[in-house]
Amino acid sequence: MDHYELLAGNCQGTIEALAMAVDPAAPALSAAAELMTGAMLSEHKVMACGSGPDAALAQLFAINLLGHFQQERPALPALALAADGGVVGAIATSEGTDEIYARQLLALGQAEDVLLCIASAGLSPQLRRALEAARERNMAVVMLSNGVDDTFPLLLREGDPVIALDRIAPARALERHTVLLQNLCELIDHALFGGFTGQHL
Repeated sequence: MDHYELLAGNCQGTIEALAMAVDPAAPALSAAAELMTGAMLSEHKVMACGSGPDAALAQLFAINLLGHFQQERPALPALALAADGGVVGAIATSEGTDEIYARQLLALGQAEDVLLCIASAGLSPQLRRALEAARERNMAVVMLSNGVDDTFPLLLREGDPVIALDRIAPARALERHTVLLQNLCELIDHALFGGFTGQHL
């Protein structure tokens, strides 16, 4: 297989998979947008975390809310828990790597804040501890799951939206989660500030 065939096959597979993901993901995506919008309107914040590449997705989500995303509008209260390397390193050194998100949530999280937990490759110990800390702080949770861990529902409360994919390779899950998160940001913007009038490319 040459490079073009590999690229074409991957792109075609991603397009088809995204199209198939719309129906199962739409209700949870809508619920997540409503939950986050309600929290921010009540002067609460969204905190996002993920392990490995998912930490970068959490940063992308926070950037979209803090920045302008697709239209000029006020900054929205969002925090990516992996963004401060000094904090993460200090916690890992003193408390262990499993605590890098939980300790921040216990310090900064408040009741009715929202935790966005991204798990493209399954629920790591860091994410499991983050969910436990969110429960302790009475935070709501939005979960992006790859369907490779069946235990995380025990760490959620009734009404926490779960945007779940079928069990697929982490790289493919990362692609789909990126698109779903971009759409989540657009739903939040639309709910708070009205429709974006620019072109959808």
